Amino acid sequence: MHDYLLSLFLGVVEGLTEFLPVSSTAHLRICEGLLHINLQDGFWKMYTIVIQLGAILALPVYFRERILKFLRTFPRGERGNRNIFTHPLSLTLIAFVVTAVPAWLLTKQIGKNLENLWVMALALLIGGIIMWIVDAVFRRSRTTHMEEMTLPQAVWIGAAQILSAVFPGTSRSMSTIAAGEIAGMSRPAALEFSFFLSMPTMFVATAYDFLKTAMPRHHQAEIAPLTMNPHKWIVLAIGFVVSFFVALVVVAWFMNWVRSRGFAPFALYRIVLGIGLLMVLVRGVM
Repeated sequence: MHDYLLSLFLGVVEGLTEFLPVSSTAHLRICEGLLHINLQDGFWKMYTIVIQLGAILALPVYFRERILKFLRTFPRGERGNRNIFTHPLSLTLIAFVVTAVPAWLLTKQIGKNLENLWVMALALLIGGIIMWIVDAVFRRSRTTHMEEMTLPQAVWIGAAQILSAVFPGTSRSMSTIAAGEIAGMSRPAALEFSFFLSMPTMFVATAYDFLKTAMPRHHQAEIAPLTMNPHKWIVLAIGFVVSFFVALVVVAWFMNWVRSRGFAPFALYRIVLGIGLLMVLVRGVM
């Protein structure tokens, strides 16, 4: 496949799957395996980071008005009943810290699982089953807006997000949405907090991945030294731009979808994809 078309395709895959509860990591790894992309190549390592950054930037663009509103009302909140520990921005930061510290301590284990398609297949399957059960059982919600969230809810969701870091294929949004519903949040509230929590989590994770590959320990070069030329810059630009715009459309669509529908179709998709990937791996095709 021509590099430009390949970049367009992977940008679409990243943009479509980054914020849906289906695991962008698993989809990219499956595509890279099917297309025989060399995962040890420095350029493709950088490419994966760049297109993820493109998708991440869609969130602050889409939620820019909400972010500005939260900043203006900090720390008392719009209703005047919040404080420095319970304001939505504070709860987002607290949930991020709850996730980040254990994830950093488990860096080696995360690295081992990151390219393991068996782990991703099982995570897709098990996560899909859990998501289906949670969406069917936890229908009654006492928290309908992010402004009503409590500190224990934020801590619980942050802890649940650790699963997505340790077991790629779990999906960051799946773990946070399901955890939110279990904690008594409505689907829209759980999804919105999931998106807000994704911003610091993904920015830091992407920056860490870049530093880890650009300046590896023990002088084992991964990205650096990397020779770039106009062709490679165009490939990167295509992936970045496509990922950004596709992710922006997906976030807007998904927010509207959950207001009237559940997550069952995504759970079913995860189950089917997980079973399919397991069958492919058993046959030794990938």
